[in-house]
Amino acid sequence: MSQTQRCRWCGDDPLYVAYHDEEWGRPERDDRKLFEMLILEGAQAGLSWITILRKREGYRAAFHNFDPAKVAEMSDEDAERLMLDPGIVRNRLKIRSAIRNAKVFLQMQREHGSFATWLWAHVEDQPIVRPRDDGRVPASTELSDRISKELKKAGMNFVGSTVIYAYLQACGVVNDHLPGCYLHPAAAG
Repeated sequence: MSQTQRCRWCGDDPLYVAYHDEEWGRPERDDRKLFEMLILEGAQAGLSWITILRKREGYRAAFHNFDPAKVAEMSDEDAERLMLDPGIVRNRLKIRSAIRNAKVFLQMQREHGSFATWLWAHVEDQPIVRPRDDGRVPASTELSDRISKELKKAGMNFVGSTVIYAYLQACGVVNDHLPGCYLHPAAAG
């Protein structure tokens, strides 16, 4: 019986494998899901992704199932309450950033019709497929630099270029499945 080949980074943790197989690198255009991934990627800064995956349900509960309108209405008291919530990463700056980013996210929706419209316009509505034979993946690119700069200018926090590159990968704006992975574009064709 042959074993499915995946990107080496996902290892064999069932949570990581499910994330790799069902979400990572798949083009996402739903604004709520895009907001969820933006908050989770910002929360991951300085931590391992598996830590965030293990706390994902806690984040969903703490941040109103990632409804940006509800998160934008959260108060300073709500932020302080979340500092006691073991279901999330208890970092005051990251918690307050999620609330701030929700407000900016809503503004971007109003200005562009949807956040997805704004995001996908950066790649002419088509995922960037970066097939490589060396198996290396960059930490950031010109695209993540540009999007990071635009998000910061709009008022968001925890959206540095490395965080944004991981976000672009997660949301399928960039397809970085490694050669040999059954989800790599060459495997489909």
